[in-house]
Amino acid sequence: MLALRLTRGSHPAVQLRRLLVAVASAGTGFLLLCTLGYAMGHPDSPAAAALRLGWCATPLAATVYFAMAVARTDPATKPRPGLSAIGLGPGRLMAISATTTALACTLGSMLALLFFLHLRGDLTGMPFDGAAAEFLASDQPLPLPAALTLLALVPVIASVSVALVLRPRDLRPASEKGPARSYGRFGVQGRPGSRETFGAYGRFGARLRAGARGGGPEPEPAEQPAQQEQLEGTSEAAPATDHPDPSRPAAPREAPRGLPWGIAVLAAGLAVEAYASRAKDGGGLSLPGGLADGPASVLAGWVLTTIGLALAGPGLTHLCGRLLQSVSPGALRLLAGRVLMEEATRIGRPLGVVCAVASGGFAMTALYDADAPAFGPLTTLGLLLVTGCTVATLLTAALEAKHARADTTAALLRLGAPATMLRSAAALRAGALLALFLPLTLIVAELAALPLAGR
Repeated sequence: MLALRLTRGSHPAVQLRRLLVAVASAGTGFLLLCTLGYAMGHPDSPAAAALRLGWCATPLAATVYFAMAVARTDPATKPRPGLSAIGLGPGRLMAISATTTALACTLGSMLALLFFLHLRGDLTGMPFDGAAAEFLASDQPLPLPAALTLLALVPVIASVSVALVLRPRDLRPASEKGPARSYGRFGVQGRPGSRETFGAYGRFGARLRAGARGGGPEPEPAEQPAQQEQLEGTSEAAPATDHPDPSRPAAPREAPRGLPWGIAVLAAGLAVEAYASRAKDGGGLSLPGGLADGPASVLAGWVLTTIGLALAGPGLTHLCGRLLQSVSPGALRLLAGRVLMEEATRIGRPLGVVCAVASGGFAMTALYDADAPAFGPLTTLGLLLVTGCTVATLLTAALEAKHARADTTAALLRLGAPATMLRSAAALRAGALLALFLPLTLIVAELAALPLAGR
């Protein structure tokens, strides 16, 4: 009930993102049901039905990825002061977010089931003059357990993924965490994990002797300057509370460590595709939509290429921000580069996925056979789902990054920075990313199309 109330009282923009998740879930669920209909209508070709089910894994992954991005930007499940006092801690908020995602995906799955039954003619008769009767097996009864199992894939996988991503973590650095504590027998008495030295017992005994003489326990000499500096710092910082200064933007994080791994996986994927083009005894792979056929290992190469670009995206974004700040940067380039370095992990991975999808789409366009029939409705729906979900995920990540640096933007405006400068910095960031990722996309697409083109 609490998840329903939070969903109903959210901002219209948040409701729109949840509606988009439901639409993506409906499209993926419909593709899965169409795969079931094909398997029912062609019981003598299980391999073709399994291949169609395997192609549905790409829209499924794109939908789950988009649902995770929407859940991260949901303001209703962000920790706020006072929520822990009424029992809404980080764990409870994570459960609410997973429940909200499951509700949106379940709504989309139910819409997919209703539309599938309508096309089969189970509700109001056969529409479109029975054009969809062949691949939906309308002459056979629908196995309801199998349909519900396929429809449950998106809500279950999406909610579990959201719960894993939003699970409570201790984000404090190791220097701020307390020492590890070990417990005695039966866990009765806790003590620090690091053992005390002999000098600590000597100092403790000295304090006991000083207290026995009536002088009371005295602090160690090393503690007195620290306490005095703390008091002096407090007295000097007290007048500053009347006129608070805007906080400076934090130093950018260290460079993401996935760039070498991403380049290695990307090179491995391209190598697998190149090897597959020379293998003459490999198994055939029927690509959808009238594309050229090729060895089955080409699919593995494409998967490795996508993973490599996703891993290398944050590192490339961080590198792009560092290049913007090179060679005597001004205020504009410095601000744009610092933001890119700070937000490299948040927007780099979705940008790498969009780069992989764009390269795959370019390769499919280059390999399309003009004599073959046009793309079918299911292939078009799958392409629209994958493209729409990845682009929407990138836009959602950009919106999340904008909200994360809202305090820094407000501080710059209070310092007198013009709004045109902030817009120019945003345009500079977009242009720098486009200048880096567009050639990379074209190069990867050309190399990925070589094996199937027979060059």
